[in-house]
Amino acid sequence: MADQAIFAQFEDSANGFSIRSTSIPELKPGEVLVRNTYTTICRSDIYTFQGKRKEKSPTILGHEIVGKIVLLAQDAPSKDLRGHALQIGDRITWGIYASDPASAFAKKGIPQKGEDLFKYGHEQITEQSTLHGGLAEYIILRKNTPIIVIQDEALSNKAASLINCAVATAAGAIRLAGSLEGQTVLVNGAGMLGIIACAMAHKAGARKVIAVDFNIDRANLALKFGADLALGADAPVLSSSPADDTVERLKVDVVLEFSGIPEAMKSTLELLDIGGTAVWIGATFPQPDIAINGEKMIRRVLTIRGLHNYNQSDLVAAVEFIESSFIEFDFDSLVHGGFSLEQTSAAYQYAIDHNPFRVGIDLF
Repeated sequence: MADQAIFAQFEDSANGFSIRSTSIPELKPGEVLVRNTYTTICRSDIYTFQGKRKEKSPTILGHEIVGKIVLLAQDAPSKDLRGHALQIGDRITWGIYASDPASAFAKKGIPQKGEDLFKYGHEQITEQSTLHGGLAEYIILRKNTPIIVIQDEALSNKAASLINCAVATAAGAIRLAGSLEGQTVLVNGAGMLGIIACAMAHKAGARKVIAVDFNIDRANLALKFGADLALGADAPVLSSSPADDTVERLKVDVVLEFSGIPEAMKSTLELLDIGGTAVWIGATFPQPDIAINGEKMIRRVLTIRGLHNYNQSDLVAAVEFIESSFIEFDFDSLVHGGFSLEQTSAAYQYAIDHNPFRVGIDLF
């Protein structure tokens, strides 16, 4: 086993990345050393790179990761979330967080908000804490990190790397929406999470899945991932007062809102039929307040639920979805690869200039 690890250290939006090396520290009880094999650049990481989001720095960005177990410390978990024995060499995915399962929030089903929360790809590098992000050869999984073995060897690293952010978050949104069997589902924002949510809603038995995006090309691509209808954000059926009075306004049972655009969050809420549910996921950056009509909410018996990150059951659902669906849906096509760890700066610039669904970095 190597005793050094190369990583890309992020300073701030003005200074960007520098390639560094550090000693791999001795593991603490309960920890797992993993050799990262692939990481993808999440939209939130791009916002950090651009200075739109602030993180504790210096840091190691990257939280959509897949890797292989190198070392299990004393008291490390012996089994994964599905009950499979953990062994050196296993290819695994893991939660974006480590969190005490006995915390008050964990008992409420939201361990991602636990009081002792540790988030991979979001922590500051210190003398006592390093190797906690995807832009590194190795990562140390802290105690109480949810871990799952990826059993299908045919599943690519590209698709597997998406599990512990995009796919698990989409799985959480589906869970909060309730049963989708026979429902009409509108997915607003056909980015990576929206595309995955379309596929999940389709597999969950939705009667109709509608993808909406300002970029009609992205909405149309969702047709290859389970959507039945693609609409631009300016489509007349989405308007509260269509210019053509022969156009009947769209009504849906569920809205999965990934765009985070305040106007879109409000307007798609208006599309809900009586008893409908909106799950808001995309607004993870500073937002103006949104005016909501309380009488409409009450008389139409509507529900709004918010989701940030996900819990263990969502991670399990994400793995099982990808394992059962990667042949049916070409998730690899959504990841633009070809970058190495040393090319991290170029990879981020490519993500900004070309706006692919994801840019991938091959670490092994």
